Amino acid sequence: MWLTPSRVFYAGLLGATGPRSLGGHGVYVSPSGRPLRMRLAGGSWQSGELLVVPARVPHLVAAEGPMVISLLVESESVDPARLPALLRQCGPADAPDFARRVRDGHARLIAIAQREGLQGFPDFDGLFFGATLAPPVLDPRIRAVVARINADPAAPSPAQACADAVGLSFSRFLHLFKEETGVTFRAFRAWKRARGLLHHVRRGGSLTDIALDTGYPDSTHFSHSIRQVYGLRPSDILAGSRRLAVHR
Repeated sequence: MWLTPSRVFYAGLLGATGPRSLGGHGVYVSPSGRPLRMRLAGGSWQSGELLVVPARVPHLVAAEGPMVISLLVESESVDPARLPALLRQCGPADAPDFARRVRDGHARLIAIAQREGLQGFPDFDGLFFGATLAPPVLDPRIRAVVARINADPAAPSPAQACADAVGLSFSRFLHLFKEETGVTFRAFRAWKRARGLLHHVRRGGSLTDIALDTGYPDSTHFSHSIRQVYGLRPSDILAGSRRLAVHR
């Protein structure tokens, strides 16, 4: 797994996931070319070697084999009006060249990691999309709050404190945040906190320790939130990551 502030690359076990709802644009690629299956909320199963799902769309993913390759692009990091055509789709996508590019990119990352480690990794967007994805033009005040939460998702960031920090009233801040990012402040903060688990999948310690370190008040709240986002219990995510190499 390769983690950057606004991108995630994952190649590993899929697991028997329940419904999930991720905070970024998701791409699933079959490592072998055999079809993956996806079901959107209330819909029927669809299949293809490449699946695309927009941010915050509940979905189920299943595979014939145990492994999957996936990309995640944080929604606030890209201009929705200038997204590549691929990322505007929802469901199976007919893009065999892109699927091949992702599989080739995975092989390249393995080779680089063995020789040079993270320092030798290429530009994420260049590797997988062929060019840098266009960033959004955000109101500077909202951009500052986004940066604050991204820098430390586990830190307490109540809406009132964020509004005060950028000189906005509480109601104006909530309205402007959703207008600029396309998501409510509460949902954005919840996703970033859940995303923080990815930095802890290889660490030891109890679930309570990890819950507290990622900003949750207790392990019960932690487990419920993580399962809503990833469709898996935190314990299952940690168990499935024991042999996972994580590059930050």
